[in-house]
Formats: sequence, C-alpha cells, structure tokens
Amino acid sequence: MCMAGRVFPFPTSKVSKIICVAWNYVAHAAELNNALPSQPTFFLKPPSSLTTSGVILIPPGTGNLHHEVELGVMIGKRGKNISRANALSHVAGYTVALDMTARDLQSAAKQHGLPWTEAKGYDTFCPVGDIIPAQRVSNPQRLKLYLNVNGREVQRSETSLMVVGVAEQIAHASRIMTLEEGDFLLTGTPAGVGQVHSGAVLVGGIEGLVEIQCTVQDSPLCPSATTPTSPHFDC
Repeated sequence: MCMAGRVFPFPTSKVSKIICVAWNYVAHAAELNNALPSQPTFFLKPPSSLTTSGVILIPPGTGNLHHEVELGVMIGKRGKNISRANALSHVAGYTVALDMTARDLQSAAKQHGLPWTEAKGYDTFCPVGDIIPAQRVSNPQRLKLYLNVNGREVQRSETSLMVVGVAEQIAHASRIMTLEEGDFLLTGTPAGVGQVHSGAVLVGGIEGLVEIQCTVQDSPLCPSATTPTSPHFDC
C-alpha cells in the first residue's frame, strides 16, 4: 500500500470499514462516567464519515458536537485471528484522526440501550491526516497526541496510556471480523473531549509526525452539489 519513508495521502476510497475502540484511556472513561471494559469494546463508523477536506459539518438535529482526537491505524495486510505478536506487521501506517461525536444523540442512545450509529456516523465526522508509513513509527505506544481548539490546547496525551495497546486491538478485532487491506482503526481518545461550535478551528496531530486543521461549519440543509466543502445532498 505504501513505500517506506514516504508520507502519502489518506486513501479514503480503499476503506471498507472504520473500527473504533471505546473508553481506551482511563481518564477519558472517568470524565464520561463510564466503567472501563474488561476487553476492547468496538463500534463502527461508516467510510462515508471520512474527510480530508478540512471541514467538519454540524448536522441538523444535534446541539452538542464533541471533538475526540485519536491515533488512527491503517491496515495494510488482510488477516483473520491475527496474533498479538504479529499484529503490527499488518499495519501500513498511522495518522491523526478526529472521532467527531454528537454527544447529545449518543447520550440519548445509551439511555435507551441503542447503538451509537447516528451519533458517530454523519458525513465529515472522521477527519483524517496523511498516512505516516509504519516503518517510520518504531513503537506506536510512544506517540504524543494533541488537539487545539481556537488556539487553546484541549487534549494532550501519550499513547502509552492506552488501556489496550494497538497490537492487542488489532488481534482482538481480527478474532471478530476479517481485517482487510485499507481498513482503518481508531484507537480511542484521551481525556479532554468537549463541545465545538460553528466557526471553531481544530488543529490536531501526532507530535513531530502529522497534523490536520479543520474548521467547523453548520451544515446547510440543501447545499449546492458544486460546493467543494460540502458532501453532495440529494435535494
């Protein structure tokens, strides 16, 4: 999928599924009053939520959009029942990603025991950066994540603080579903999540490796199909 040493654009068209890990930093679980799970807890985001446009759209119907910065892992080799020892050999590269979340919709779903699909799945709810080839990352548990909102740092942590590391996440996920080349893993967010409003500028990154910048906008109900910053709506 990639050449060693070369940063390459995120291959959005190759992603068949986005696998996300919930509550994978102790402090984040605590800030949302969630108990730590005894094993990785996964949910899915649709590939249509991916964006490299630099724009995050607030959909109608949500009044509490939250940011969540995460380490993203691009799978580069198909596998099933992958061992933890061999898991990182299936990684093509790493990047920074934002797991945007309609927190009000998520909270309502949780109260009724319902899935979080709507809260996590809107278009533009997964901004991603360029891919750093795996050969440039000697240890994915030694990376520093950060996110600034309007110039103020709101999230900063090290991947060493994950409850379940990247290799175990890959191994566990592959016992549930076959991992395909191009699948994308979101490894959990650290503490500091919070609401963003239209006009906010988000700058997130993996220190020394990759950075993204996104602007939050209200989603027009029926934008022009020629508007380059908006997904096409069938109006």
